[in-house]
Amino acid sequence: MNFINQDIQKIIEACSDCAVSCSNCASSCLQEENVADMVTCIQLDLECAALCRSTAELLSLGSGFSAHLCRICADACVACATECEKHAEMGMEHCRRCAQACRNCAQACEEIATAE
Repeated sequence: MNFINQDIQKIIEACSDCAVSCSNCASSCLQEENVADMVTCIQLDLECAALCRSTAELLSLGSGFSAHLCRICADACVACATECEKHAEMGMEHCRRCAQACRNCAQACEEIATAE
């Protein structure tokens, strides 16, 4: 039986948490009064969530592409966090939570991305 080591499990959890936060943020952004101002944030949220889910899945499979995908995932998380932080400064709590989850995920993914 193939078990996932604790370090990989932590990264999978960070990716999963980030995907949920990004999906929630996108949904919450759609409820904002000026949705047109949130288009970039929503797009990055959706892309980041998709990449985080894919990364978690491939990590759980022990994929040989894990390092490459973690690099892309970390980059997407940083871009999403940077955008969300702009809105968090204006009091959008969902964007603050998303930015934090993205920063945590990016940091976790860097461990694998820089290992190869």
